Amino acid sequence: MMVDKGELLSELYQARFDGLKEVAVAYNLPKTGSVETLRARLIQNLILDEWDLSPDGIRNLMNNELGELLGVFGIKKSGSLRARRQRLYLHLNHDAKRLLPESLDSMTRDELHALCKILELPLSGAKQALLVRVAGVLASQDGGWGKVKKSLRRPRTSSKKLPSPVKVLPTPDQPADSTDSGEHDAVIEAAENFVSEHPEGWTFEEETEFRTGLAQEGIPVSKAPIASTLDEALRSSSTVQQQEATPSMVQVASEPSEEHSLEVEAALLELKARMAEIESAGRDFLAVSTTSETEDLDAFIHSLKSHGFATEITAVQDSIRTTLMELEFRSQNEKSAMYTMPNSWREREALRVFENAREGLRGMLDETLASHPGDLVKARMAFEEVGRTMDLDLSIPSVSGRLHALFDLHVDINQAQALQDPAIARRNRILRILQHGAVHLSTSERNTVDRLERNISAFEELVETILESSEGTFTEPQQALVIRFLESRGYEVNTVDLRPRILACAGIIGSELGFISPAEIPRIAPGIMISDTQVDAIVTELKALAEAFKPAEETAQEEPEMEVAASVADASDRLNSARSKIDHIDDLLARLRG
Repeated sequence: MMVDKGELLSELYQARFDGLKEVAVAYNLPKTGSVETLRARLIQNLILDEWDLSPDGIRNLMNNELGELLGVFGIKKSGSLRARRQRLYLHLNHDAKRLLPESLDSMTRDELHALCKILELPLSGAKQALLVRVAGVLASQDGGWGKVKKSLRRPRTSSKKLPSPVKVLPTPDQPADSTDSGEHDAVIEAAENFVSEHPEGWTFEEETEFRTGLAQEGIPVSKAPIASTLDEALRSSSTVQQQEATPSMVQVASEPSEEHSLEVEAALLELKARMAEIESAGRDFLAVSTTSETEDLDAFIHSLKSHGFATEITAVQDSIRTTLMELEFRSQNEKSAMYTMPNSWREREALRVFENAREGLRGMLDETLASHPGDLVKARMAFEEVGRTMDLDLSIPSVSGRLHALFDLHVDINQAQALQDPAIARRNRILRILQHGAVHLSTSERNTVDRLERNISAFEELVETILESSEGTFTEPQQALVIRFLESRGYEVNTVDLRPRILACAGIIGSELGFISPAEIPRIAPGIMISDTQVDAIVTELKALAEAFKPAEETAQEEPEMEVAASVADASDRLNSARSKIDHIDDLLARLRG
């Protein structure tokens, strides 16, 4: 019984794991692996059984054939010729959930060498170099293979047209003119497909690969008629697509033409020359985030614009993004290599050189940090240069990891020592008081507090000068002098919320410098604010309570026995009433104290 391959392909797209296993058993195929691995195996053996999809066979495929095959497997079709070959090989021979950049470290150098050969990557270098190259391919191909598109899992009414590896050759009696016209038609069709696959434009390299693919298919693109037809087809198709596109699409499509301008090339050359600065800033970024955090990564890339990098150019952004992904992978290897034994004689000798130079590096760290105050990026770059001058091989992860770990440890120690400095501890205490509850302040008051925080050292000098001139007293005249001087400098501090904070901070400075005692530090007013009407109401209530404590006037004479009994009962009532009124007074006083 003949089975329609188009219908079978649609069933394979929509089948679940158990259904795929049943199909594999029915056709005597292995049913091992994940669901997507099994699906790719079934498509290869049942749908594309006429194709040679071995590594050598994939290498011999034409560009248009690769696009059709990738479409049959239901994965990403766009990209360069080499990227398509890499994606097809990975999809057929590996599991996307297992072949991850983190799992490459468990592979031997020979395995990585063989993988680089299949993926058409450079084969020279140590295991680490090969590992980084393969990890770069996996990062660029992430999400493009290993899983069928969701749109293909929905039921389709029409069967999919399947490609055939059989090429139709011209018959001997076929006229040459018909052959030429067929080549022209093939060139025009291929150009239209190429333009449709690159709606946002294409680069010079992509067009070169496209022309190379046509030449490999046997089309003489170097001949003048074919070449002119190809150029005209590419330009006309691109013009039509731009006219049909929206204004935003036209703007995006015109951007790739700038990627190879002199301005972009100059920006890339400058980026390459300052790559050490990018890596140093990247290590600080990776200390708190990862490249998988897209928003963090984009924000970090755009922040480099303030350092002189042309991050508004897409090519520059892509280069920085690639550098960070490689740096993240290298940093992970550095951390793991720090706690493992050397894997080669070269690594062992490099570690020995590092241990001999450790004392010298420690001595140079203080000088390096002091020469770049407040700029850890440049300090880290300078420290790397110090390591190179001491003949350290920073290309080895275990050595570079120990160097940067020494730098980070020294920075942490300096920060811990700074926190023990009395001056820094005093400033932290002052800033806590200034910024306490700042979210409830007005915008102008918050700006005043922020400005005062930036100039905290000048504020300390002002308070110290006033206390020295007043011979260690901080009464109302000195407090008013502090407020007036700050107002003369443009600080709007004479407000209900800021004035108590400023005076309390000034008192803390005077106390810790030894001018006044802690008891003389001005206190901050209670947090409960009471209006004038509320104060009048409380005073009226207190007066009423005071009147209630006065004894009532006697209006009639009573008998002695009844008078004694009444006085006892009245005393008991007055005592209970007094207790309740005292409790009420306590509540009022508590409200006044806040």
